[in-house]
Amino acid sequence: MLKNTWILINWIGIITVSFGCYKLMHFFISIIFALKFITLPPDSNLIYDSSFDIRGEVISVPNFKTKEQMDFVFNTQIYQLGCDTMPNVKFWRSIMNLHKDSALFNTPNDRNVLSKAHIRSWEGLDITQKSCYKDSLRNWYCLSDSARILLTNGKSFFYDFEKASANFHKGINDFIANGVDPWYAQAILMIESPNKLQKSNAGAYGSFQLMKDVARLFGLKVNKHIDERADFDRSAYAASSLIKKICIPKTREILDSLGITNYKENELWFRLLVMHSYHAGAGNVKRALFSFKPTEGNMNLIYTLWRTETKKFKSASQNYSQLVLAAMLEVNEKFGLAPKSLIIEEKPKETQLR
Repeated sequence: MLKNTWILINWIGIITVSFGCYKLMHFFISIIFALKFITLPPDSNLIYDSSFDIRGEVISVPNFKTKEQMDFVFNTQIYQLGCDTMPNVKFWRSIMNLHKDSALFNTPNDRNVLSKAHIRSWEGLDITQKSCYKDSLRNWYCLSDSARILLTNGKSFFYDFEKASANFHKGINDFIANGVDPWYAQAILMIESPNKLQKSNAGAYGSFQLMKDVARLFGLKVNKHIDERADFDRSAYAASSLIKKICIPKTREILDSLGITNYKENELWFRLLVMHSYHAGAGNVKRALFSFKPTEGNMNLIYTLWRTETKKFKSASQNYSQLVLAAMLEVNEKFGLAPKSLIIEEKPKETQLR
């Protein structure tokens, strides 16, 4: 009996010490993160690139339901650069319009759609049948025996742009009030939490999907009793501050270290790169870029990033700017801003799963 009690006491001690170490480590990480923020240059140098007007792309459009005029960011570069024709972007647009009961078989690099499947039918197959079906797709499309084939579920329930658009006006003006390019506000609102407030697996929460430490860093209260990440305006302030004081300066530093200069911060590729820093963290973006060391700042840098994988820059990180572009094209179409010749697209040929 005494022995069992002693073992129990030892285990309690181990658990207590481990928990204490975890909390202490968490505290020091927060301090380091705060110190990095404090040592950044003064705000006057971080507001935005003065070479462009941050209100320049804000236009007035009617709300989906109320038909009242609302602010909206419309950027023509997405069409001028041919982003609407990119297979990866077209793929994600298909996923955004696909019901959750369906899924698309596709190749990971170019997101070429191989087949459409009904989830229940697919899940009813055993391992051998699934393997045989994928082999048949490889044979049909002349792919190598080792070629990866992904199955991506429909996400129309998640990408509810009608609900997301209701917050565009507030988000755009909150970012402008903080001296930040409102393009970022709309981009985040379209893909982070467009259907409802929810918490990610990593613990991010709110319309701008902020982590606890980031929210606290910019003055938001997050504790057992209150979580200001649910407050739209407070969350918008923290998100815009994160972009202004960390994401944009760190992205500049990365480009400087690569010798990439002579660019404007309203160029689409730069904005998308900042969004990658917002999602994956600037350090992870830097490691991904240095794995192929681009020499020019343009959309080719972004396209190469889509195919680049490092330890902490994997599928979700690669897909992030693809989702931004796809969501922008979808929203432009819903608001009637897309060129008419681009609205109706030929549907990809698909082999139905039988």
